Amino acid sequence: MQIYIQRIKLIHLQLGIPENYECDHGLSLKQEETELVEIEKDIYGRLQRLEPTAASAWKNMALQATKEGVILNVVSAFRAVDNQKEIIQKKLASGQPIAKILRVCAAPGYSEHHTGKALDLTTTGCEPLSEMFENTSAFSWLVENAKFYSFALSYPKGNKAGIAYEPWHWACH
Repeated sequence: MQIYIQRIKLIHLQLGIPENYECDHGLSLKQEETELVEIEKDIYGRLQRLEPTAASAWKNMALQATKEGVILNVVSAFRAVDNQKEIIQKKLASGQPIAKILRVCAAPGYSEHHTGKALDLTTTGCEPLSEMFENTSAFSWLVENAKFYSFALSYPKGNKAGIAYEPWHWACH
């Protein structure tokens, strides 16, 4: 774990992420999952993976949603620390300040996607990673039913982490 912590500190230093990030956002360091299983292809045709318990819960939840006429599509699932770093590097290269980036993107090492337990979801006719998702029947279904499959909305409006509202981001707990 100490090697992982040092790796995350170095990445944060390289990206200009403040040393007090964890305290300021109330987020805990997330270990990068290594035991992953394939779940399905995302809306872009990329094969996505989750850790086994979350994968099983996702499959059961998606099946039930489909039975009830609700379509849930995966935008992304597991994301490695290095992928999170690349996302932030691209945003920095486009001229965005790190403080703005950290309001919409957890710092490497702190994303639930590293755990293999988080999913970004969308539905037919909805722009991915958009607050429009909250106005869909898929979102309403998740609000009512996700808890039965151990999933919860990670970043509701006004969340303590200071992350922008993400109605599409659900994690298995």
